[in-house]
Amino acid sequence: MIDHLGLRTQNMPTLRAFYAAVLPTLGHQMTADYGEAIAFGEGMPLWISASDAPTSSVHIAFKAASREAVQRFFDTAIQHGARDNGGPGLRPHYHEHYYGAFVIDPDGNNIEAVYHGEH
Repeated sequence: MIDHLGLRTQNMPTLRAFYAAVLPTLGHQMTADYGEAIAFGEGMPLWISASDAPTSSVHIAFKAASREAVQRFFDTAIQHGARDNGGPGLRPHYHEHYYGAFVIDPDGNNIEAVYHGEH
C-alpha cells in the first residue's frame, strides 16, 4: 500500500545526523543523499527533506530483529538527542510478544522500534 514515507524538517543537519546514527541499529542504511533530501532503507524508504514549511508530528514504527536491536535503537536515539517516550519493554496490551521502545526525535516525531517475537 505505501511506496515511501517522508519527513520534512527545518533542521536538516540535526535530523540527518540523528537518523544516520539511529537507523543502522535496525539494519537500515542511508540509500540516497541529494544534500537537501536523504533516504534510508530499501523497498519502502524513509525520505527526509529540508523544508521551510512547519514540521508535522508523526508516528513511525520500525521493525526490529530482536529485543537487543530495540535496546540498541533506544540507547542510540537517546545519545543523539531523542527524548524518552517509553523505554524498551513488553507492551502486552498490544499483544503478548510486543516488545518496543519509543522516542521523540529532534523534530518532535514519535519514533518506535518494535520486535513482535518469534512466531
